[in-house]
Amino acid sequence: MTRSEHETETLIRDSLDRLAARAPDGHAVRDALARAGRERRPSTRLALVAAAVVVLVVGVVAGTQLLTRPDLAPTAGRPVLAYGPEWVPDGFTEQYREGGPGITPQVRRWSDGPASITLSAYSTADPEWSQAALKIASIKDQVVVHGRVGMVTGSGGTAQLTWLADDKHVLCASIAGIPDARAVAERIAGSVATEPVGVRGELRFGPLPAGLAERSAAVRGTGPGDASTELTATDPARPSIPVVRAAAGPVPPGTAGAARVTVRGGAGFFVAPQDGKDAVVAVRLPSGRWLTVSGSRPEAELIAVANGVQLDPAPDYGWLGRATS
Repeated sequence: MTRSEHETETLIRDSLDRLAARAPDGHAVRDALARAGRERRPSTRLALVAAAVVVLVVGVVAGTQLLTRPDLAPTAGRPVLAYGPEWVPDGFTEQYREGGPGITPQVRRWSDGPASITLSAYSTADPEWSQAALKIASIKDQVVVHGRVGMVTGSGGTAQLTWLADDKHVLCASIAGIPDARAVAERIAGSVATEPVGVRGELRFGPLPAGLAERSAAVRGTGPGDASTELTATDPARPSIPVVRAAAGPVPPGTAGAARVTVRGGAGFFVAPQDGKDAVVAVRLPSGRWLTVSGSRPEAELIAVANGVQLDPAPDYGWLGRATS
C-alpha cells in the first residue's frame, strides 16, 4: 500500500468514527420515531424506515468499496507480489516488478545508476527451491531474519541473503554495486514485510497458440514516462523457457529488413529470425507506443498473438521511480 493510499484509508476510517461518535443515542431515536409516528400515517412510517435501511446499506457498500483494493485481485497478466522492504538506501528507486501464476518467481528491483537491490520470492513447491532449508542449514555464514535462519553469500559490494519467510516461500535479497553490501542486505531483509503490491501493465494476453500458457508479467522503467510492459508465455512442461513474448513501450523496435504485414488491422512489420534471434512482429498502437510480439513460432502465430493482445487503458505505472510503495 502506498503512503497516499494508507493516508486516504486512515481519513476514511477517522470520518466513520466521527460519524459514529455524533450518532444520537438509541433511546432518543426511538422516542423521536414514536412522536413522528403519532403525527404520520403508518405508510409514511414504513417509507421512512425503508429509506433509512437503503441509506444504511448504501453507506456500508460505499465504505467497503473505499476500504478494499480491487487492483490487488490477481488475474491473468496482473500478478500480485507479496513482499516488500520498508527501507532501501537513499537514492534507490523501484524500477522493476515481475510475477505470474503458480510458482512463477516474484521479483522487485530498486536501482541507483548501476547499483541495484533485488528482492525475489520463490515457492518451495518449485523443485529448484524445495531444498532451500537444507542448503541454508549447511552454510556456515548464517544470520537470523525475523526469527528464521538465513545464509549470506558474496563479499565487498556484492551480497545475497537467502531465508525462508515461511514454509512456502524463500526470499532472496541481492545487492550489487553497494559498499558493505552484506550489512545493507541484512538491513533490507530485516525490513521486509508482507504488504502486497500489484503488477498492472498495459497488456494482457488474448488467445495463445496451442500448448502455451502465460508465465509472467513484468513492468519496468525509471518513471512513468519510459514505462514498458512485457508478458511471457511458455510450454508448461518447460516453464522456465519463454516461447513467446509480448511487450509495449515508447521505443520503436528495429525494423531493418522487415516485411510489411497487417497487424491489428493496420500496417505492421515482420522481422524474420536471424543470428540466433527470434522472429518479431511489431505495430504502432493508436497511443503512439509500440507493441512487439516475438518468439520461436511461425509468423502467422505471432501475428495472431499480437491481434489478440488486450490493451489496458489505465496501467499502474505510478510506482516507477519511487523509493518504496
